[in-house]
Amino acid sequence: MENRKSKINWVYVISLIISIVLTVWAVVLPDNFNVMADTVMAVVTGDFGWLYMIGVGAFLFFSVWLGFSKYGSIKLGPDDSEPEYSTLSWFAMLFSSGMGIGLVFWGVAEPLSHYMNPLGAEPGTPEAAQFAMGKSLLHWCLHPWACFCVIGLGLAYMQFRKNQPGLISRLFVPLFGEERINGWLGTLIDVLAVFATIAGVCTSLGLGTMQINAGLSHLFGIPNTKVVQAIIIIVISILFVSTAVAGIEKGISVVSNINMVLAVVLMALCFIIGPTVFELNIFSEGIGLYLKNLIPDSFAIGAFENNEWYGSWTIFYWAWWVAWAPFCGSFIARISRGRTIREFVAGVLIVPAILSFMWFSIFGGMGLNLGTKVAELAAANKDTACFVVFSEYPLGMILSGITIILVATFFITSANSATFVLGIFTSEGNLNPSKKNKLIWGVIEVLFALVLMLVSANGLNMMQSISIAGAFPFLLVMIVSMVAIVKSLQKEKIEKRPCGIEMQKEENLEAEG
Repeated sequence: MENRKSKINWVYVISLIISIVLTVWAVVLPDNFNVMADTVMAVVTGDFGWLYMIGVGAFLFFSVWLGFSKYGSIKLGPDDSEPEYSTLSWFAMLFSSGMGIGLVFWGVAEPLSHYMNPLGAEPGTPEAAQFAMGKSLLHWCLHPWACFCVIGLGLAYMQFRKNQPGLISRLFVPLFGEERINGWLGTLIDVLAVFATIAGVCTSLGLGTMQINAGLSHLFGIPNTKVVQAIIIIVISILFVSTAVAGIEKGISVVSNINMVLAVVLMALCFIIGPTVFELNIFSEGIGLYLKNLIPDSFAIGAFENNEWYGSWTIFYWAWWVAWAPFCGSFIARISRGRTIREFVAGVLIVPAILSFMWFSIFGGMGLNLGTKVAELAAANKDTACFVVFSEYPLGMILSGITIILVATFFITSANSATFVLGIFTSEGNLNPSKKNKLIWGVIEVLFALVLMLVSANGLNMMQSISIAGAFPFLLVMIVSMVAIVKSLQKEKIEKRPCGIEMQKEENLEAEG
């Protein structure tokens, strides 16, 4: 116990030092910091893109295999345990923490960006539209949730089935043993998880802030400036820190349920007001395109074509999802006690993917239906893409207003989930970290995001670069974690066999000896 305490203290101290050093570096030497971040991002996406493609593809097929395997009936907790949260609340929390802001930001912007800049097709053509929807669905459906599933499943199993602390490093006890995980190796793994979490959530804060500011500017003429963005971050940060401090039941769960209601209302209105039949056709054809191209697209990297496009889009997304995996996976694990592995995989992997299909079919369909003139205008400024498209339909002001509120609530749930998880990582894996701990990490997240937005000419690009850089070492951690999960589950099956069989096995081995 003493060793583990010392290790966790080191995780806390080293993580704080890294956060402070990076913040000071960005303030004192912003140009140098920008060059460093851009260089690291170029190296990671350019030289190691193949590793991301293979790794994230493996996460998807591993998750599907695990859900349908003989291990699917194992509970994430004692055999008699029941889920802590209702299925609806569980799904609302995991989806809101997972990718809420990103879906709202890119739901219109990404299909239109690909539509006007496709690979192997003329912009604005039916082929370009197919390419746009195919790539948007690839980036937002199964693959991101597979990243969250691998970490979340392993953590939930170790926490609730094996009574381990809520630390990423505890996934590797079956491989390396308690002693090594309680030493420098475990410290390194947990520090990487903390850093990847801080870096990953900053991108979400930046996306949410920029879209809220763009929406307010589009609707009410409020200036789209760094000062306004700083005010938005501070105001919403007060809300997300307070809900994180309040805990899951009183804070995070309530806001997550509000999120889902707003998201369903917005989708329903857009489905009715928009080109309904066209959206349904996109949904149907999109499923076919997605399933047809799932395996080749999962590993396509542009080796014989436009490698730069893949680096800017697919590889960037895969790196971004890996950056989100520590805090999304950990938070999903925290709320999944009592569910079976099969139920976990279905809830985390399949249900969100179906909702993403619906989301992009509706919002992408609204944009593609307007033709190239509006698409070009919307794609030119991704912050305002959805507001530009909404303005072309009835009730456009209402749709834009709901979107701004939805971005704000998704902002809160993503950030407070990350704050809660950072508290777990830096308090000995305690699944109910102290309010003081959560408050400290909430403030650090806000300060880091503020600094990156204010000192950089392009704050969002800087946040994305830091996110990619912070996530790369964690990709290796996730790859090894799959081996650890299987090894642990194999032991589980041996332990559950009748004692007589095990004794017979031992007697046979002795006889052979």
